[in-house]
Amino acid sequence: MNASRIFSHRGGTGFARPASIDGLAALLIMLLGINCGPAIGRAQPSDNSEQGVQVLIRGPVHEAFAGMVTFNPEPGVVVAKAPPDAIEEVPPEERPEGDNVAWIPGYWAWDDERSDFLWVSGTWRALPPGREWMAGYWGQTPQGYQWNSGYWADAAATETTYLPAPPPALEEGPNVAAPSVDYCWTPGCWIWSRGRYAWRPGYWAQGQADWDWFPAHYVWTPRGYIFVDGFWDYPVERRGMLFAPVYFESNLSLRRGYSYSPRIVLNLSVFSDHLFLRPRYQHYYFGDYYAASYAQGGFYASFSLQSRRSGYDPFYSRQRWEHRQDRDWEHRVEASYQNRRDNEAARPPRTWAAERSTHSGPLESGPNRVSLAMSVDQLVARKDGPMRFQPVAREERQQLAQRGQDVQKSRDQRRAFEAKDEKTTVRKPGGVFEPAKVQLPRSPIVGRPANQLRGNQTPPKVPQAPKPDLKVQPKAEPPGREPNLERNNPPSQPRRLEPEQKPSPGRPEAAPRERPVQPEAQQRANDAATKAQADSQRNARATDQKAQQESAQRAKDAAVKATEDSQRNAQGLEKRKQQDEQQRAKDAAAKAQENSQRNARGQEQKAQQESAQRAKDAAAKAAEDSKRNAKASTEKTQRTSDQPARKGPDAGKKVQPQEERKEHKEDDKGKPSPPEDQPKP
Repeated sequence: MNASRIFSHRGGTGFARPASIDGLAALLIMLLGINCGPAIGRAQPSDNSEQGVQVLIRGPVHEAFAGMVTFNPEPGVVVAKAPPDAIEEVPPEERPEGDNVAWIPGYWAWDDERSDFLWVSGTWRALPPGREWMAGYWGQTPQGYQWNSGYWADAAATETTYLPAPPPALEEGPNVAAPSVDYCWTPGCWIWSRGRYAWRPGYWAQGQADWDWFPAHYVWTPRGYIFVDGFWDYPVERRGMLFAPVYFESNLSLRRGYSYSPRIVLNLSVFSDHLFLRPRYQHYYFGDYYAASYAQGGFYASFSLQSRRSGYDPFYSRQRWEHRQDRDWEHRVEASYQNRRDNEAARPPRTWAAERSTHSGPLESGPNRVSLAMSVDQLVARKDGPMRFQPVAREERQQLAQRGQDVQKSRDQRRAFEAKDEKTTVRKPGGVFEPAKVQLPRSPIVGRPANQLRGNQTPPKVPQAPKPDLKVQPKAEPPGREPNLERNNPPSQPRRLEPEQKPSPGRPEAAPRERPVQPEAQQRANDAATKAQADSQRNARATDQKAQQESAQRAKDAAVKATEDSQRNAQGLEKRKQQDEQQRAKDAAAKAQENSQRNARGQEQKAQQESAQRAKDAAAKAAEDSKRNAKASTEKTQRTSDQPARKGPDAGKKVQPQEERKEHKEDDKGKPSPPEDQPKP
């Protein structure tokens, strides 16, 4: 683990005390020889049972451990009281194994019921791959002190972009049936594109057994809205160690030289069973917030936030995906909540002291025994959990406790940038808005890139989201988007604690209620009205859910039928195409054979004709030659007979009469004449 990347909160909120007082105190301490450093070597109680320290097992969850998503983010709460300086927090001597684990110190959070601040303890956190933690802070405003939430930014980004307020979200849940039960719905989101917002619709993405998907969302800041794209995060059971919040009494945390090391961890195996969301504060809350007054004050159970279409709960979505084969799971979750809401004895204890008094035996003792919290020693000794632990050296603990200067510097710089009274965007020529971009310093808490992780530490591939639709128009803005004041806690009139009530058995530290005490009859009437309203809402949700399921089933059946018809038609067309191709091939072969035969007959006839013509020509030539020879012979004979007799050897021969020569000539007619060089007979 890189110790230089561990986040600390030394210096706190940045609201300085008078220098003269601090200087005088420092001088006195030096004279007295008191050690002001973190008390690493000082003995720490194994269960945080220190006087003036009340360990709670209910309260806000460290936002770096669990962040929530609201579709329409609002300004943070404003309180009249200034937060104290951050305490010196020393990390425990045990930490989860792994190179991508860091210590993230705690911070002050406002508690409405006490009208005071409580300390959200630090956490050992398995960092989301490729993300860096931008810590939240308390900023001063004309109305008081306002909380600005932290967020997991993209570690590869070099600038922070501040955007104008996005339009109200159009997310209404799934509008098409899921491809299968293995898919999870990812809500839609506005995306800044071409100088304006465009709606990117929701989509189905395949769930992953060992990862939680954190969808794209916006974070409100005094300067503008920051867009955080979706990313994969570890599931709760693999995220690390979540320590219980603490309330310090009698300004104990303000004493110079005081240090605190958390020792009580929340049981992550039942973490989601007692989880609530407070969108106004952008925090999860763990523990007993079951009373009806909390729902009226903005604390919502996970299933109710999903049904209200106002936000997205990654934990509830993951649980529903894990129980996708169990149709009654959601009804059991809602019934369990209603049982604890209506029966105070069924609610979990609120403090570590109450937890120990209720379950004083060993951790595994008792039927159906489930503890909400345990000591670090008990957690490390367990062998059935998904995490393994390793010791932290004393030198490293001391460095983690003292290394808060870089973190405080980055927090102060973020506060300074976001407190500037500047326009979020500037208009370019042609009416195009350009977002304001600021280069903030890198956070000391940076997760390793995905390509540097191995095994089950490597996240899955990011789901492919649809492209934004520029044709979608935003709905009209709701009148009077909430100002940056807490509705239920105006700064001028902080809430007051009720008079203490007698604790019920097993709940000695039960905190007072937010609402004033009412007469019993009126309380019963209010409870009946609240229950009737809840029943009506539940019935309406059940009817709506059933209608949605039936509609989704009909759509799914129609899609299946359409797919079958399409496949059947495609198969028919393919078969017909093959038959046509076969017929065309057959016709082509027959035509080729016929042409071959025709060509053969034509060639044979032509050869016969040419042979006959040659024979005829030869005969004609022979006849012509015969006639010519005969004529030549006759002419020669006549010439011979007309010549006078010559003397010589033949002079004494008898000359044949002309008639006899004529006969011989007729007899020789038609015979070829001998060559001229041969003697005639």
